[in-house]
Amino acid sequence: MKIVSRIVAVLLFILFFGFALKNTHEVDLHLFFKYELHAPLVLMVLGFFVAGASMGVLAMSPYVFTHKREIAKLNKQILQLQQEKQEQLQAREQPPQPDSVVAHSH
Repeated sequence: MKIVSRIVAVLLFILFFGFALKNTHEVDLHLFFKYELHAPLVLMVLGFFVAGASMGVLAMSPYVFTHKREIAKLNKQILQLQQEKQEQLQAREQPPQPDSVVAHSH
């Protein structure tokens, strides 16, 4: 499986490298207030890809932290239940305590 993923990675690298070589011409990005950005097309695409991926990671971070807290809470409950089960098993294995004999003096 490792070799298959490496082959796919090499093929993707060759594909993207070829894309970069084919798209080296300059492009203009017109922004607000007459601001313009001039850069090769491949850098523009790469920049927007990185920006989009970063925004996606930031958008998912609250959910990730919420789930991590919930997992920690559930793991704590699992440990408590395992301890209770262990205590119940130990209580079953111990012989019952004899009734105490109380001497009455008259």
